[in-house]
Amino acid sequence: MPENRTRAAVRAWESVFRLQATLLRAFAAQDVWSGLSVREYDVLYTLARCGGRSRLGELSEEVYLPQPSLSRLVDRLAAQGLLTREPDPRDGRGVVVVLTDPGAARQREIGGRHAAGIARAFEALTPAELAELTRLCAKALRG
Repeated sequence: MPENRTRAAVRAWESVFRLQATLLRAFAAQDVWSGLSVREYDVLYTLARCGGRSRLGELSEEVYLPQPSLSRLVDRLAAQGLLTREPDPRDGRGVVVVLTDPGAARQREIGGRHAAGIARAFEALTPAELAELTRLCAKALRG
């Protein structure tokens, strides 16, 4: 990779990283989470996006948490009745995490408020710029 391309790539990475870090801090500070942490909400959101159920190992990859940390988080959410653990029917040693009806309702409630915060965070961008940002991020992820 030529030096000027490398510098451009590093600048792009730094911009993406700063944006993500800034937004995550801002979102965590918002009063939208109904007593949940951002990580706990992310698990509910990811389960909702995955049809309401996921193997623990797959969920760990989706939410970028090591399995032991996720397991403790799942226990906290299960204690609140927001999800359950079930044996994996394909592998008796595995666990499937299932979003309960109260968990899905809480995710939708928080999700609506969180989406409004996301919209405010990106209000400086036009719809065309948002589409372009989405396209460029997807392209970078594909490699």
